[in-house]
Amino acid sequence: MGRIRATTLLPARCRLETDVTLLTTTLAGVVFGLALAAPPGPMNAIIAEESVVRGWSAGFWAGLGAMLADVLFFVLTLLGVVAVIDRYPAVRPALYLAGGLLMLYFAVGAIEEARAATSFTDGGEVDSKGFRKTFALSLTNPYQIGFWLTVGVGLLESGTLDVFAHVPGVGEVLAGSLLVETGSPALLLGFFGGIAVWIVVYPAALSSAGRRVDALAPVIAALSAAVLAGFGALFLVMGAAQLL
Repeated sequence: MGRIRATTLLPARCRLETDVTLLTTTLAGVVFGLALAAPPGPMNAIIAEESVVRGWSAGFWAGLGAMLADVLFFVLTLLGVVAVIDRYPAVRPALYLAGGLLMLYFAVGAIEEARAATSFTDGGEVDSKGFRKTFALSLTNPYQIGFWLTVGVGLLESGTLDVFAHVPGVGEVLAGSLLVETGSPALLLGFFGGIAVWIVVYPAALSSAGRRVDALAPVIAALSAAVLAGFGALFLVMGAAQLL
């Protein structure tokens, strides 16, 4: 009887371990997605501008433009096309220069928005250009491309990542307690799910704040212009430095 019980418990324990690994892998994907989408930068500057000037839907569409670019990079990484960039040294500085010029161009538009926006407008302009802006910037963003050349490749390769194994001091004790399966559909689903959560919640928070404080709209538009101008200038300097 003891052997029978032990035998019946083993499949149940294996299923439980598989379910836990699947859950942790999905949650890890969400964290990776948020880590890519959430940091301050030109994409979030455009999302912020669109959200407070035109409303949540415009901010969401701006975020969707950046997310679509990540889906495209994901497909190109699968096909091995993105790795071609590493073979041609001149491509990266060209991307910096093109991205920098685009950011400066969008910064001028954000300054005009800051001057024109006297209050929060919920969908004041149906024809929002936020989607096209973020999509175009993403395609020329060396940081985003660099992510898919490094971390993105690691996410796609089949394997197992022991999250706590290399943590100093507790690595030996916690080794094997949190496993993430790289290259699994759960990880990729969580990754794009994390980005989706950000492009829904971030514009909603900004538009909600904009409704309460009308003066917030021109202020955020001005800050967006400053962020775009700063990153644009930085990208131009980095591109020029790599060419010299």
